[in-house]
Amino acid sequence: MGNVFDAILQFGHDEDYSPRVTDDFVPTDAPAGSNEKLEALARRIALGLPLWHPEDRQDYSGLTGAVRPRE
Repeated sequence: MGNVFDAILQFGHDEDYSPRVTDDFVPTDAPAGSNEKLEALARRIALGLPLWHPEDRQDYSGLTGAVRPRE
């Protein structure tokens, strides 16, 4: 079974899906909600990896950047 979607197709639910940890399962420093973080999560799902890495960024400390004006 490659990922949760394969499990759902085969079994009709995701209860039997168990993600596997490989060398591709690396932490990301991307902040929550960023495009980079969403891409990392999507990649993990596609590869059949666990969604959350214990060493992923946990906060927004040290981040700076421009704020877009509201339209």
